[in-house]
Amino acid sequence: MKTLVRSNRSLLPEFPSLLDDLFTRDIFNWSVDKQLTGNSTVPSVNIMENEKDFEVEVAAPGLDKNNFKVELDNDMLMISAQRETRNEEKSKEGNYTLREFSYESFQRSFQLPEDMVEKDKISASYKDGILHISIPKSVKAKVKSSRIIEIG
Repeated sequence: MKTLVRSNRSLLPEFPSLLDDLFTRDIFNWSVDKQLTGNSTVPSVNIMENEKDFEVEVAAPGLDKNNFKVELDNDMLMISAQRETRNEEKSKEGNYTLREFSYESFQRSFQLPEDMVEKDKISASYKDGILHISIPKSVKAKVKSSRIIEIG
């Protein structure tokens, strides 16, 4: 029987890949969330890199932009959302015949590499059920040093 093991080794260990950090440093303990709320959903996250920035997309349909909180604490990017729904139906006498409450929340946290992103220029928007977060690269991250490879 063979086992697949994911390796996060970088060719340049002194410059950790932001994508490696984003994929491997999800620090939120989902079992705790399931104990606190009856309805827990972990949204899908897409992370893309281009020359200028990193783009994070969080699939969270049915939420409003006011349900989200995107916070940067030092190098930790935290994305969370919560929504409470109440459904009440009363009889003519004013007694409750049906009263339901629902609470949904999630939190995702990602460690950003130090000095590789422009922290003060991170922006977020929400459209069509997708939270978009743009994380601009710093000059240091954009510079790709060249080297001559000796042929043996």
